[in-house]
Amino acid sequence: MTASLAATSTLNARSGADILLEILATEKVEYIFGNPGTTELPLMDSLLRKPDIRYILALQEASAVAMADGYAQSSGRPGFLNLHTAGGLGHGMGNLLNAHVSQTPLVVTAGQQDLRHAVTDPLLFGDLLKIAEPAVKWGKEVASVDQLPTLVRRAFHDADAAPSGPVFLSLPMDIMEEMSTVGSGAPSRINRASTAGGLSELAHALSAIAPGRLALIAGDEIHASKAASEAVAVAEILGAPVYGSSWPSRVPFPTAHPLWRGNLPTTARGIAKILSDYDAIFAIGGKSLITILYTEGSAVPEGCAVYQLSSDVTDLGRTYPTLFSSCGALKPSLAALLPLLSAASAANALHYVALGSAARARRQEERRALHARADAGFDAERIPPVLAAREAVRAIGPHTPIVDEAIATSVFVRSFLESDDPAQYSFLRGGALGWGMPAAIGCSLGLKREPVVCLVGDGAALYSPQALWTAAHEKLPVTFVVMNNCEYNVLKNFMRGQENYTAAQTGRFIAMDLVNPTIDYQALATSMGVPARRLTRARDIAPAIEAGLASGHANLIEIMIGR
Repeated sequence: MTASLAATSTLNARSGADILLEILATEKVEYIFGNPGTTELPLMDSLLRKPDIRYILALQEASAVAMADGYAQSSGRPGFLNLHTAGGLGHGMGNLLNAHVSQTPLVVTAGQQDLRHAVTDPLLFGDLLKIAEPAVKWGKEVASVDQLPTLVRRAFHDADAAPSGPVFLSLPMDIMEEMSTVGSGAPSRINRASTAGGLSELAHALSAIAPGRLALIAGDEIHASKAASEAVAVAEILGAPVYGSSWPSRVPFPTAHPLWRGNLPTTARGIAKILSDYDAIFAIGGKSLITILYTEGSAVPEGCAVYQLSSDVTDLGRTYPTLFSSCGALKPSLAALLPLLSAASAANALHYVALGSAARARRQEERRALHARADAGFDAERIPPVLAAREAVRAIGPHTPIVDEAIATSVFVRSFLESDDPAQYSFLRGGALGWGMPAAIGCSLGLKREPVVCLVGDGAALYSPQALWTAAHEKLPVTFVVMNNCEYNVLKNFMRGQENYTAAQTGRFIAMDLVNPTIDYQALATSMGVPARRLTRARDIAPAIEAGLASGHANLIEIMIGR
């Protein structure tokens, strides 16, 4: 090598951390979510030279993961996060499992100890790949700085590929400090909009089902595929009622639509009771019949045929036998199905129109009854959950995004939703608490700092209250609404339903009351720079939430609800 070439190579040399940031910039990463430690210091130093990528500081790694999750879901792009060695990755595992179940595309990284002294069992060293394994599609430890371009871009590709989900990279400290002249490469353009096969067969099969005897199930995948308008068109052609997933991440169908019937229950027995009214179901998107507690029998009753369309080939026919399933991206596949379905079902068009009219009348009557139930609680000593949910939804309106982790009111909240926006509502699908408050922060960031309302239970709020500080620090317009019943209400209700339980017979419960002392959520919020207020009257709920949204700042509203 000549002296001039050697000098040029030296000038082009950058640290591994600098190369990583170059790659992230070309992948259009806006934010790195994380909580730094010693092994992340090379990256933190490099960020001083890359101001276009903003570091979002979470005060605990579980919050960082959920922030990235909320960002990915609202922006439609993979979230990127950086955790701190084995301990930080361990802290984040609950929300990483949530992201895995929700199939949220995340590129998860964690700093690893300098590999040159790994043989001495240094502090903070651990097998990061084994820790991450249960919650990621794959994991890899970067062994050379020259591997960064290939592995990081592969991580972004695979996180977004069906079935989407988190992937993991371990970043040793020495790799982040190593100098290299390797090029950062360029992002690949990948079109995954493949159209499913056999759509003509599917159209004729769905059209052959007697009008009124087919139900559609709108899965979370509709949201990720931006296929809500196509799903609506399918439902309208067939006059078919539409149910949401039993335990949803999203409500991906307009809740104001007359064919919307709400979400399915969470037990196989409860799902089967509803589906027994139909001869067939058409599941649009996978994993829609999630059950929580065991009940005898299948969620799909005998004699009810199953049809499926999903981009996740591993979910087709996975649990329930299907008469026909097809694999393809939802948006182009449904668009291709629509003209075939219109032609195949033309003979029954008048029947379908009548079904739509009947659905509109039924919906109006059901909503009148629901509002009457809420109104009946105005004189109660403590605000009933159904009334708190109604007043909250009324104040939030049909357009402001809702991130919901208030389990005691979530069923009622979904019942009162009345929106033409199929992206308004998101929920905790994974089941591990501590997701909602930080996810709301990520949601706002993914929507260019738009206002968001986070509904959270008093118990769930204690898993990641550190999110309040980040909301204040980033000056995000997030209104946190704590539905406080001073107990683990869902657990108590389950125990009350088990006649053989001592708790049901005596009304006594162990470790399910958040009292003695009661928790001061106003003081908790204030300590992190978030103004707060406490409400005990239903008539104050809507004005308080409206004022919180109008403020343009992070704020917390505690609502005392009945048990």
